[in-house]
Amino acid sequence: MAKEKEHLNLAFIGHVDHGKSTLVGHLLLKAGAIAEQQLDEGEDKFRFVMDKLGEERERGVTIDLAHQKFSTNKYDYTVVDCPGHRDFVKNMITGASQADAAVLVVAANDGVMPQTKEHMFLSMTLGIKQLIIAINKMDMVDYSEDRYNEVKDEVSDLLRSIGRDPASTPFIPMSAFEGDNIKELSGNMSWYKGDALMTALDKLVPPEKPVDLPLRIPIQDVYSITGVGTVPVGRVETGIMKQGDNVIFEPAGVSGEVKSIEMHHETFPEAEPGDNIGFNVRGVGKNDIRRGDVAGHTADAPTVAKEFTAQVVVLQHPGVITVGYTPVFHCHTSQTACTFLDLTSKLDPATGQPEATKPDFIKTGDAAIVQIKPTKPMVMEEAANIPPMGRFAIRDMGQTVAAGLCLKVTDKK
Repeated sequence: MAKEKEHLNLAFIGHVDHGKSTLVGHLLLKAGAIAEQQLDEGEDKFRFVMDKLGEERERGVTIDLAHQKFSTNKYDYTVVDCPGHRDFVKNMITGASQADAAVLVVAANDGVMPQTKEHMFLSMTLGIKQLIIAINKMDMVDYSEDRYNEVKDEVSDLLRSIGRDPASTPFIPMSAFEGDNIKELSGNMSWYKGDALMTALDKLVPPEKPVDLPLRIPIQDVYSITGVGTVPVGRVETGIMKQGDNVIFEPAGVSGEVKSIEMHHETFPEAEPGDNIGFNVRGVGKNDIRRGDVAGHTADAPTVAKEFTAQVVVLQHPGVITVGYTPVFHCHTSQTACTFLDLTSKLDPATGQPEATKPDFIKTGDAAIVQIKPTKPMVMEEAANIPPMGRFAIRDMGQTVAAGLCLKVTDKK
């Protein structure tokens, strides 16, 4: 049995018309993840791959690129691609598939555009440490080294403005459409001495499992199983749980000793991040806990937020958001109505720096620092300390209106 390759989640970000879709399509083709005959003939053969997300093709072939997998010599990848800006932000903030690395696509003919800046800023806010810059559409600027260097300088300034070092960031001139520099170096740009995209991907570093962080298991469901008792089910986000550990569920406030841990109908002595488990805790009844509660060790219990400070990005809201607005916050498995107590400052979306204090309202496209109060007890952690437990989406009127990160929690205790 060959050892499984390590796995990375890869986001493709950048301005809407800069060729992300074509790049993902051609990359999957070159990596052997989709077959040539699945693609249409002619000009737009790669583009349809994204456009037809989820639609049946005439031949009955669907290619859903959003969670397409591909492999290189070294790693298995999942593409966390979201065609739209809003989807990207929402998926990046709330996605189970938090990206480990991002490819920022910048078209050589256009250079840096407003969304290029926003996506780069967001990727930093969301803690994506590894970035590859793909300067795409080089075929449209006659593979000009001068133009490549101009765009590279522009992007380098942007990187410096958010505290990243351009020298340690790979830049790759490419044509996603023609396939230049995707798998092997292209003869069209013999002046370029760096890596092709697939080689650069293999130089990424896989994420460490957050085993050293405090234990956090958001509860998805609670079952009563004959002969076992109450079995909460959830995914271990951080830390390690062992049989015999003393755990507490918050905000329920009930605790007990872990008697057994099960995965796929097998019993295990311990569980680590990424494991979907069922576990039984001595003395905890079915009616004591519910979906949205979070289990942690009694010595380092999950934080129940009385209030919290957050950074939010308004994705789509038909009106304006003012103090007193109380939508539903989706954080880990909890869905809790929370009230905007204070709009502290509005941020410049391209730099993340405050540009206005105490705004009267915030609207679509705005990023802001805000003060939030849950209407009932909920677990919320500071994203800097326990990242998966500090990200949330805000839903209202049947849509995701905003997304954000928790910066600071005022503890209930």
